[in-house]
Formats: sequence, C-alpha cells, structure tokens
Amino acid sequence: MREINIVDRKIGSSQKPFVIAEMSGNHNQSLERALNIVEAAAKAGVHGLKLQTYTADTMTLDINEGDFYIDSPNSLWQGKSLYQLYQQAYTPWEWHKPIFNRCQELGIIGFSTPFDATAVDFLESLDVPCYKIASFENTDLPLIRKVASTGKPMIISTGMATISELDETVHIAREAGCQDLILVKCTSSYPATPEDTNLLTISHLRELFNVQVGLSDHTMGIGVAVASIALGATLIEKHFTLCRADGGVDSAFSMEPAEMQQLVIESQRAWQALGNIKYGANKAEKESLVYRRSLYISQEMKAGDILTPENLRAVRPGLGLPPKFFDVVLGKAVNQNIKKGTPFTWELVLANQEQQLINTQNHISL
Repeated sequence: MREINIVDRKIGSSQKPFVIAEMSGNHNQSLERALNIVEAAAKAGVHGLKLQTYTADTMTLDINEGDFYIDSPNSLWQGKSLYQLYQQAYTPWEWHKPIFNRCQELGIIGFSTPFDATAVDFLESLDVPCYKIASFENTDLPLIRKVASTGKPMIISTGMATISELDETVHIAREAGCQDLILVKCTSSYPATPEDTNLLTISHLRELFNVQVGLSDHTMGIGVAVASIALGATLIEKHFTLCRADGGVDSAFSMEPAEMQQLVIESQRAWQALGNIKYGANKAEKESLVYRRSLYISQEMKAGDILTPENLRAVRPGLGLPPKFFDVVLGKAVNQNIKKGTPFTWELVLANQEQQLINTQNHISL
C-alpha cells in the first residue's frame, strides 16, 4: 500500500506511527495556553498538532431550545445550546497563524479540521499541508469535495458512517482530486469505551478502500491506541491538554503531557514489535540456543555401563543430543569411562551400536 507524505513525514506501515495531538477547545480561550499546549505536545514527541477551524455561526444557529439545546444526561455538555458550546470551544481564526508558526519552529506539523467552505478558504490562505474531516462532517459531500479539490492529503474520521456512506465519501474525495487519503476509525462518543471501539474494523477499512488507516481515539488511557498498531493503524489521534484539572470542553477525555509521551513511546514499540513472519531463532536469540535442554551424563560411568534414566538426563544447557533421542539410547552401553556432566553424543555408545543409532537419528530427522 502506498505511503503518504505530509511535509517531510511519511505515513505507512514501514514508518513509525504518526501521532497527532488534537488541541480542540483545550486552549480555554487563551492564546498563551494554546502556545503552551503546542510546546508540551512537541516535547511529548508528537508528529502533528491539529486545530479545529469554525465559529459558532458557521456551525449552527443561535437558538437556545429544542433541537439546538443539549439535554442528554450522558453528554459532557448537558445544559448548553450548541451555539454556546461552539462559542466556548472555537479557536479564534487570528490565532491559527501564530499556532502554526510555533508548530513549525518546534518541528511538528500543524494543520486543522475545517467545518465549512469559508474555513477551507481561510486555511488555504495559511497554506496548511493537509486536512482532517471530522466524523460529524464525513457525509457533508460538498465540504469533502471542496477539501479534496485542494489536492492536499485528507484524513477522514469514519465515526457513525455506514459502509455505503464511506464508499460515497471516498469516491467523491478521489473524484475531486484527493490522491492521498487516510481513513481513521473513530467512535463518536465522548469519552468512548473500549467495548465500543471495534478495532477489528481497521484492517477491514484498509482492505475495502485500499488506503492507510488510523485511529481517532476518545477512550481514556493508551491501551486502545497501542493495540490499534497491531491491527495496522499507521496514525493515532488523541485529544491533548496541559492538565485535565484545568477544565475545558474536551478536558475530561484528553491526554496530559506525560500520557502523550508514553503513547508516543509505546505505539513505536508496538510498531517495532510487528516485524515479519518468522520462525526459528533470530539473531538475538542464537546465543540462547545453548540454554535449551539436551542429554547429559548425570552419574559417573565406566565402559560397558548401561544408559538408564538415572545416569542420563535431559537438562540445560543444550550442548548434548536433543531430548528426542532419550528413549532411543536408553539401554545401550557406553564405550568409555565418562565423567558426570559430560554432554551425551553418539560417540559415547559402543562401536557396534553406533551405526545403528546414527541410522535411527537419520530416520527420525526425516
């Protein structure tokens, strides 16, 4: 599968997982805090930092009742209207440039999720290197077409979408000019539970659409994200904050700096552990072969003594014959005096039996 290049960073199975810190509304309406989040993310080792580009007016209507009011007891944002939520969470557009500049200074890739055409035009004026489409917008085909027409890489969250909806989205994106597409498995609940994550979908998405696949993870901790690497995820996105105790619209399910650093480390270890299909001792294991069990003389013996379970044992190390020959040699006589602790070899049995035993060994090996 073709690797995708964003700025100078390749994304693919032969590369370390691409880890994205999602700032979202965790800046708590402070540019200074936003820049501190960038610095903490870079220090944690992430490869990208993502914003969200919208205003309350581009997202919804200023209505404080009915369809526009959040009354679900399961929502982190119960008691707010959608308009109030987005007023609190949005990133002022004039902050984007200084945030992206700080990302560039610190060697991480800054980009954003646009939520309407005006946001795309604005982000194009800043020459962002790629775009993310949020799960709630993955069926907004005019937006998909607008972003794809930039020709830049697209990362699309798959939350809530059916296969047929995703097929339509991917088709439109490719038809409109997107050559570099990454789908990210996402569960659109906040926070999400491991039981609702269904990581097996990752490999299925890759097979269905022949694209790189990642994970946009809203669960707590790093276990789910690390596990996704084993299933082929090449990108991980997690919400990020300086400290959950500081509060904010997304703080409850966001990672703190030490946790993000651990995610970067452990996702890389998981990727390294994938390796290749291989059996037998690898280079690092070859020195350990000596500690296998093998046949050793366990008592002093004289020429003519018979081998028994008392004077011949399968023990470590592995310098004698393999234990599979134990039953074959029992009852045979040795041809010389032997010290306790001598590795057993064919040369220790009487000459007239030696050839017979060698023939038996060759037969067993076949």
